[in-house]
Amino acid sequence: MKVTMAPLQESKRIVSIDVLRGIAILGIFLVNMPSFHSPLLYIDGAERWSGGWDRVLFRVSDVVAQASFYPLFAFLFGFGAIILAVRSEEKGISFPLLFTKRLSFLLVIGCIHAFFIWHGDILINYAIFGFAFLLFYKMKGRNLILLGSFCYVLPFAILGSLFLIMGIFDSEGVAITTDSKMMKQSLEIYQSGTFTEIMNQRAIDWYMVNNPFNGIILFLSIFPFFLIGAGVAKQGFLQNPIQYKRQMKAVMIVSLLFGLSFKILPYVTVYHFGTIFVQDYFGGPLLTMFYITAITLLTEKTGAFGLFQPLSCIGRMSMSNYLFQSIICTSIFYSYGLGLYGSVSYTSGFVFLIALFCLQVLLSLLWLSLYKYGPIEYVWRFVTYGKKPDMRR
Repeated sequence: MKVTMAPLQESKRIVSIDVLRGIAILGIFLVNMPSFHSPLLYIDGAERWSGGWDRVLFRVSDVVAQASFYPLFAFLFGFGAIILAVRSEEKGISFPLLFTKRLSFLLVIGCIHAFFIWHGDILINYAIFGFAFLLFYKMKGRNLILLGSFCYVLPFAILGSLFLIMGIFDSEGVAITTDSKMMKQSLEIYQSGTFTEIMNQRAIDWYMVNNPFNGIILFLSIFPFFLIGAGVAKQGFLQNPIQYKRQMKAVMIVSLLFGLSFKILPYVTVYHFGTIFVQDYFGGPLLTMFYITAITLLTEKTGAFGLFQPLSCIGRMSMSNYLFQSIICTSIFYSYGLGLYGSVSYTSGFVFLIALFCLQVLLSLLWLSLYKYGPIEYVWRFVTYGKKPDMRR
């Protein structure tokens, strides 16, 4: 006899979490856009976009978005996992089984995304690292936060110090270089290659980022935020922001000041791999903490819901919107679309990004006025529970 699981109800949504997901989708789009239309993987963006509005917009995006929104998504991943665990236990459903189904679907979607749409996928990493999360989710909230913080800060403090010291004694060794051969290959294939050639290039680009050595760095930069997000969920900070208002304001101010200080480091000191490493791996997560605390406190203010509702709708359809961005952008910039890869300025890409995101807001508002879930989210729930969700409002 086949037993189906009853889908968990979402009547008690935390508005700030949906808004944060929406902001994360925008932030990740800011970071991803140059890679959609240019071989950013093999060049120095600051050198390529070094004049006029290109320079201004590149630096602004680098400071406010780079390395701040993948940690945010990882934090929300861990936070959401604990909310799911609590709700599943209330319903008498096995959380490990439920979570395994969710991760398996995420892994499949990630593979399709990475190798058939765009190489810069994050879903594969989140799915694989998510299985390791099952070993830790029962820990106490405080211990999860401490463990996650320790696992992140220690290795990157050591690496950051080494790179900065190298920069003092061997500036050429930490200089940002351009891989001319791979840059040229990317330009040729994405501009005018066949779909098969583009698939092969996607695989090469994906492995460039996800090879075994980088995989360790990715794990250390993502998984700790799963633990921290889970710990914050267990402690109830975001569910009860008024109770922790004073502490959250303190974190917001400190993380903004220190975060911006680290983020501007390459532009006010020496621009090399060491300062960029510190900028990304310390400035990025500190701004993540600022975004989390600031948005959580703002959503508690009277009238804030109407202001943030568009971002909330984007967040409720976060996976659908994330994939939508990749599909539209590669269709425009790759050879099987308009073939504009390599011929778009940073400013033009930025303007297109804003226009497309506004379109996503409108589509998300319209969709959620008719349906409860985004299209990918609907399939995800169906796969997870083995039962068609009630889609219509």
